[in-house]
Amino acid sequence: MARRTSLEDSGCAIAQALDVVGDWWTLLIVRDAARGVHRFDALQHELGLSRKVLTERLCLLVEAGVLTRVPYQERPVRYEYRLTAKGRALLPVLVALQDWGDAWVLGDGRTTATAEEASAEGRRVHSLVGTRVPELRLVDDRGEPRDPVDGGAAFTVVYCFPGAYARGDAYPPGWSDIPGTTGCTLESCTYRDRLAEFRAAGAVVHGVSTQRADEQRAFSEKEGLGFPLLSDAGLSLIGALRLPTFRAAGASRLKRLTLVVDRERVVRDVQYPVTDVAGSVEAALSVVRRLGREE
Repeated sequence: MARRTSLEDSGCAIAQALDVVGDWWTLLIVRDAARGVHRFDALQHELGLSRKVLTERLCLLVEAGVLTRVPYQERPVRYEYRLTAKGRALLPVLVALQDWGDAWVLGDGRTTATAEEASAEGRRVHSLVGTRVPELRLVDDRGEPRDPVDGGAAFTVVYCFPGAYARGDAYPPGWSDIPGTTGCTLESCTYRDRLAEFRAAGAVVHGVSTQRADEQRAFSEKEGLGFPLLSDAGLSLIGALRLPTFRAAGASRLKRLTLVVDRERVVRDVQYPVTDVAGSVEAALSVVRRLGREE
């Protein structure tokens, strides 16, 4: 694949970055690698690329240090393609592109923390049912790495929220003016109050936002939640599942949604959009109980 950067662009970081990832297919390979699609045949199936073109793009990304080849079979030797730290650093770029597409290509440009269920964004989120959550680690509110899916429980309820703070003056300016942002404290406290019922049904509860772990810890301690909050500040879960986001105070924020995931990491139920915060907790509990009866 021919390089495109001219000598006049040598001092432009944008031009240099586009020389590596400016190709349509290259960014989609990075997207799918973040989703847990690592093997050549699987990537080809997802993207519909010819073997020749896919080989060229993978070689470019390996050469650039965005992907690394990891052997998974000895005879014959076969490789998986996994994101390096350099590749994972592209996740904010992909999330920003998705956010821009949701807002300005698929939407009307408004900043919002919700969407219509029948929208393209809503359909994308609901299509997660039946897919697997890749293995990854988020930092919990104690600063420890934690899998968002608890393999020791029959089900994990993962509720994603824009942001919740211990102090009212810590919210970004204009926060309550963004549709869908209000209700994070109510949501977390409702899960807290019904936590024993979730546990009795064989489920654990994990809250996820893009806030820093120390902000989450302060909120959790103030409200006495009793279950972990996980920070996706690095956007790894968002990138893996293509979860919807919006921008506020210069940061990507998760839109409010709820996933019920089984111990095999398969998404069994999705709530999006969440318009009735307390009702969504009841709905998640009903789903867990129903799935438990079907086991």
